[in-house]
Order: sequence, then structure tokens, then C-alpha cells
Amino acid sequence: MREHFLPFALPDTDEAEVAEVAEVIRSGWLTTGAKTRAFEAAFARLVGAKHAIAVNSCTAAMHLALDAIGVKPGDHVLTTPYTFAATAEVIRYMGAHPVFADVDERSLNLDVGQVRAVLARQRVAAIMPVHIAGAPCDLDRLREVAGDIPIVEDAAHALPTRLREKMIGSQSLFTCFSFYATKTLSTGEGGMITTDDDAAADRCRLMSLHGISRDAWKRYTAEGSWFYEIVAPGFKYNMTDVAAALGLVQLSKLETMWRRRVEIAAKFDAAFASQPELQLPHRDDADQHAWHLYMLRVDNARLRGGRDAFVNELRKRNIGASVHFIPLHLHPYYRETYGYTPDAFPVATREYMREISLPIYSRMSDRDVGDVIDAVLDVTATLRA
Repeated sequence: MREHFLPFALPDTDEAEVAEVAEVIRSGWLTTGAKTRAFEAAFARLVGAKHAIAVNSCTAAMHLALDAIGVKPGDHVLTTPYTFAATAEVIRYMGAHPVFADVDERSLNLDVGQVRAVLARQRVAAIMPVHIAGAPCDLDRLREVAGDIPIVEDAAHALPTRLREKMIGSQSLFTCFSFYATKTLSTGEGGMITTDDDAAADRCRLMSLHGISRDAWKRYTAEGSWFYEIVAPGFKYNMTDVAAALGLVQLSKLETMWRRRVEIAAKFDAAFASQPELQLPHRDDADQHAWHLYMLRVDNARLRGGRDAFVNELRKRNIGASVHFIPLHLHPYYRETYGYTPDAFPVATREYMREISLPIYSRMSDRDVGDVIDAVLDVTATLRA
């Protein structure tokens, strides 16, 4: 058994990030500035988008996107219940109501057939798909069903993800990325909005920093001015140059870090494919999976104690597994506010009860990967009914 605990996720940082952040600190300019603009430009080039707006979280990104669309109190926005709190939370920020559609049992992304069924009976102001674990949603079919309804992609897991040959980040009105500490590119906290729409980008920039009408970050530079006007009640969502410095270095390492996660996923697949109690994560070979998460599913009927016992046994073996996600309709707020029951979205409920996320990050050594494999196989054998 492994001697020391293996964390579920760790950022892949080294002296390159230290040097870049030190340069920002020595410059005397710590908040939004030239580094942030450089990060935005580099990110836009990577995903093929016209505009990239750096913010302090993916939550902020999605909130700004819904504001730019003009979502109003009382509107409805369609999304998935199989996601983290932020996806539906930002809908409530607008005074709007989340409308859930169930997920596909293989990919755990939105089931487009279920989306079609919801749209047949409910008018919505926007659709917010999630690219769960880094596997792309079927955006082509979703666009067909959506028609002129704007799509805001929650791409918190989806860097670098491709749908067929095209990068996620340039296929919808808005795409929103996360750079949280556990993500495939990390700035500690941070996010990015990408769009090809000039007016939408201008609105997001305006609202990301108090609704001030000119570049507020320039006010204390030689080319800036003390004068400004507030044209809308904006938010405090800007990214700092300290975070952007981390992002620039992480961006230069993104391909290398992704390839390592691909290697780890392949090793997991090879080790677990022969175990009838385990179901490998779904992927389409025509797409590029980011492998933010390795979402293993277990057959509860074949394992004593099921998924919960499996997670506990992994922790006893010093492996930091997790579960993604407790579907939103199972949480007290959504149950009490909208009257949801577990069977409202049966696929999401059933598959959540079987899911275990294994560690998969580029700092993992071959020994770490081997320890995870050994632990999973040992737990499977121990709990086999």
C-alpha cells in the first residue's frame, strides 16, 4: 500500500511560474494590466476566438455572459443538473430560473433529445451546456435544436478540448473557462470569456470592472486619466497581473501537461478494461478529450457497499479520489425552491451514484499512476460481491 497520501489534484508549477510572478511583483503593477492583456491575446489565439476577456473565475465569466445576453428576472435558462454549483447559480444571480434537462448516460453531457423535449414546452433565454470532464458536448446537434437561442458554454473542464478538429472556445456566442487550482491550466483563481461578437465582448469588459466607461486599469499609468464615468452597475471581476503571469507560463506548458494526462488515462483504461465491475469513461475518438477528470463508474450491484465503500477504501489506501458531481436537483436549495425529486432526472441521479473520479494530473509520476491502478484493482477485488 502507498505510504503517503496522493492528493486528488495538484497544479503543475515550477520555477518558470515563480520567475514570471516575481517579475510582476518587481514591476510594482500587481492588478489588471499589461500581463493580463497579453494573456488574453495568447488565449484568444489558442482557441481561435476574436476576443478573450480575463476574469477572476469561471463563475464570473458565466455571470457576465448572461448579463451581456440580456437575461432578465423571471427568464428561464436551460442547463444540466450534472454540474457544479456555479452553472445554475449564475442563472439565479440574474433573477432567472434554471431549467434542467437530463444527461446522456454515456457521456454525462446534456442529452440533446432531452433538450429538444424541454424546448417543446418551455421558452428559454439561453442554453448552458457543460463539457463534463473535458469531453465535448455535441454542439452541432445542440445548435440545430437551439435555433436562435444563444448558447453559453461552461467550459470549466474543457481546455484543451476539440470537437472534431475545432477547439472549444470559438463555437458559441460565449465560452467560459476556469483556471481554478485543480484545472488543466491554473492561475489559482481565474477564468476567461471568449466570443467573436464585438458588442458582447465590449459589454463583458465594461461590466467586469464596475461598469466604468474607459480602461480603469490605465487610470494610474502615464497614458491614463483620472476622469471616468460609470455607465452601468458593474461587478468586480477583473483578473490581476499576478494571476495572468501564472496563466502565461501555464499556457506555454498546456500541450505538454495535456499529453501527460492522455498517457495516464490510457494506462488507466488498459488496467481497468478487463474488470466487469468497472466502466471506463466514455470518449469519441474523433474528438480531443482534455482529461480534466477521469470519471470511472462502478457497478454497485457487483460491489459490496457500492460506490461509497469504494471511495472510502481508496482513501484507506492513501488515494485521494473524489465524486463529480452531486446533481443539482438533489441539493436542498433546488429541492425546496423548485420541488425536484431524485427521479426528476433519473439518468443524472443513477450515474452520480456510480461515479468515482480518480487522480489525473501532469505532476503524477509513473509510480503515482501505478499506485492508483494497484489500489483500484485491490479495492475491486476486496469488495467484489
